[in-house]
Amino acid sequence: MQGYRRRYIFSLVMVMFAQTLLIFNPFIMRILINTFIVSEKALENLQTKTNLLFMLVGLTVAANLIRTGFRYLSDMLLETCSQGAVYRIRAHLFNSMQSQAADFYDLYRTGDIMTRLSGDIEMVRHTTAWSFKTMFENIVCFLAVSVFYFSINVYMALCMLAITPLILVFSTMFHKKVGPLYGELRERLSELNTSAEENISGNRVVKAFAAEEFEISRFGNTNREYASQSKKTAIAWWRFFLPMETTSQAILAVHLVAGGLFAINGVITMGDYMAFSMLSWALSMPMSMLGYVISDLKRFSASANKIIEVYYGRSKIVDRADAVKLNQKICGDIEFKNVSFTYNVEKDKPILSDISFTVKSGQTVAIMGETGAGKTTLVNLIPRVYDVTKGEILVDGYNIRMLKLSDLRASIGIATQEVLLFSDTIENNIAYGIDAELWENNTDLTTKTVRDCAKMSDAHEFILNTADGYDTIVGERGVGLSGGQKQRIALARALAVNPSILILDDTTSAVDSETEKHIQESLRSLSCTKIIIAARISSVKDADLIIVMQNGRITETGTHDELINQNGYYKEVYDLQS
Repeated sequence: MQGYRRRYIFSLVMVMFAQTLLIFNPFIMRILINTFIVSEKALENLQTKTNLLFMLVGLTVAANLIRTGFRYLSDMLLETCSQGAVYRIRAHLFNSMQSQAADFYDLYRTGDIMTRLSGDIEMVRHTTAWSFKTMFENIVCFLAVSVFYFSINVYMALCMLAITPLILVFSTMFHKKVGPLYGELRERLSELNTSAEENISGNRVVKAFAAEEFEISRFGNTNREYASQSKKTAIAWWRFFLPMETTSQAILAVHLVAGGLFAINGVITMGDYMAFSMLSWALSMPMSMLGYVISDLKRFSASANKIIEVYYGRSKIVDRADAVKLNQKICGDIEFKNVSFTYNVEKDKPILSDISFTVKSGQTVAIMGETGAGKTTLVNLIPRVYDVTKGEILVDGYNIRMLKLSDLRASIGIATQEVLLFSDTIENNIAYGIDAELWENNTDLTTKTVRDCAKMSDAHEFILNTADGYDTIVGERGVGLSGGQKQRIALARALAVNPSILILDDTTSAVDSETEKHIQESLRSLSCTKIIIAARISSVKDADLIIVMQNGRITETGTHDELINQNGYYKEVYDLQS
């Protein structure tokens, strides 16, 4: 709540004043009744103390207006503070997720992350704006009324307050019983959102396999689990709410019986009785609201714990304190020294084992191998999507852990086989990695760069044939474009950043041979270091170095001609494709 704390505290102070003013009306009414109604000199007082009567009525009206004003201003301030705090939390959460390493997204499901950014944060807003305020105003109301009661008559006050300890007992039992249920309900909601998100994202696959009924059934199961948990939580809540509500309403019965007896016997005046009567709700209402507040606080606790996991989460892949700040662009020399990698050191087997090779700036390296050999994992280590488990990777002679992430990644262009395009124009998708300040200051240069890169990736012609050319909105995840078209846009996006190291992970797998030939000719003109993962011999045969991987290890290295003569995996693939 940085920046909002003073306003929040000030709003609570106004809540305190507003609740304290509750006792003003009964206080005035007590004087009016005792002076102008039940007093033996009531008629005389009406004639001689008319000014007092009008003053008391005026004070009552003024107190109500002031209290209403305090409540209005406090509600406005609390809403402003809660919205401001939630805005900062949501922004911080998103920033935190942007800085997380890939293992964060391996651990958390998309639906779970979306729940944290939406439902959980909304629960924080509701609690900040309503639950905390309600709890505070009920505490102030209870204390103010209790003090006022004791100032009138100690015995009557004790009778009215005698039942309240029972409420505390019920609320403690409620806290222990219902708390875990809200945590479980939060998990069921996360699963429900994940199920819906996966179905929406994969709707084409669902329709392709005519699996609509299966998905409806699967979502139905998740929905029933959430509904069942909601019902279980609600029943538990109402089970405790009934005795709490009954006990709180018993205060009214105590007032009727005890107050009536005290009034009949002259222990309290009729004005005192009316003052107790007018504020009996002010004791019962905080007791009644206690169940609602505790319920909200338990839901808040479940949501806040989920937010805290991400809010205070820190990526393990960060800049070192002594990281080197490069004053020039990376050249592109790469060296792997005995590199090994495991996703989970304690549980999993190594994905990569003892990988060593060297690439000079401007060279082209091709990587081939069976599915699951570790090719994509290997290239993901270069921009530090993951960090090596053993060994080290050098770029321009520097251990990449000693370079600033911004410098390292800004010099690397990546195009993957699984392309993700944003719901934006084709031009904005290609220019995605270009520096925003450069784009704003020189739009013409950026536009020219986008088109030049599109021509190099053989995307320019088909882009011009779309509805609005480069201004065409591609739709979510590039829906409406073929696999080859998306790959060419992704390649243009990688080229647009003018990389020193270009990584292409099976980028031409969905394009035809003629397009592939055009792309290869364009890539030869680039002076950057190129690392190409491909399954086609035609994509790798001209590389300066070809690396063959099997089971996470390098089994063959050499040029096309050298590997043809080794009669290994490469020769087998060559024979099959020839």
